[in-house]
Amino acid sequence: MPLPRMPILFIGHGNPMNAIEQNEFHRNWRDLAQQLPQPKSILCISAHWETRGVYVTTTTTPATIHDFYGFPKALFAVQYPAPGDPRLAQHTAELLAAHHVQPDPVRGMDHGAWSVLVAMYPQADVPVVQLSMDTSKPGAYHYDLAKKLAPLRDAGVLILCSGNIVHNLRLFNFHEPRPIDWAIHFDEEVKRRLVARDHPALIAYETLGPNAKLAIPTPEHYLPLLYAIALQTDDEPLSFFNTTVVSAISMTSVLIGSSS
Repeated sequence: MPLPRMPILFIGHGNPMNAIEQNEFHRNWRDLAQQLPQPKSILCISAHWETRGVYVTTTTTPATIHDFYGFPKALFAVQYPAPGDPRLAQHTAELLAAHHVQPDPVRGMDHGAWSVLVAMYPQADVPVVQLSMDTSKPGAYHYDLAKKLAPLRDAGVLILCSGNIVHNLRLFNFHEPRPIDWAIHFDEEVKRRLVARDHPALIAYETLGPNAKLAIPTPEHYLPLLYAIALQTDDEPLSFFNTTVVSAISMTSVLIGSSS
């Protein structure tokens, strides 16, 4: 019996505390996973693994990386002991042979992955592989690379792209969650382009209006979105969830394909 085609997710992961706070974001990640087909494995493209060249994790036991500081001890105590999947890593490298993907046998799982997965799959029983992003490359490079990952969808692999459409920590106000006007406007502009399937405009994100530089001062949190839309087929629906802007960070998340 053939496996169901897996949907694609872009998750706005935001504050690492979302991993342990029972807030709307955490609850919605949990509820979404219960509606999705059960994945055999997960391939995660996270804002928090930037490299020169492209790498894929090959370890069988990825460690939980606490790649942040200044948070409560309870967050540093979180462990997410999901296994790795070396066979998926090898298959991913083969699909991306033109990009000369290199194995990384020691790197663990960063919070762009585990802070979401701890809510979605709390038993940590789904193997996870991470693919790095060469953020020295332009948007078109990432979009074209991601298209080559399409066969994984029919092999039971959930491709999870984790970042934020708007992510400006310099202008983020930790004491005032009220959204900043320019952040709302940019988030709405990107959502409008997503609904219109205007992928060329989304790839050329630097030109998305006067708020683009404020919303994307550095590209690493935005680029995972391009991996998600690159895998959208012509007939696939797109829907939004967690459509909240917190100060200068957008939590807007995207489901491409069917959740059942």
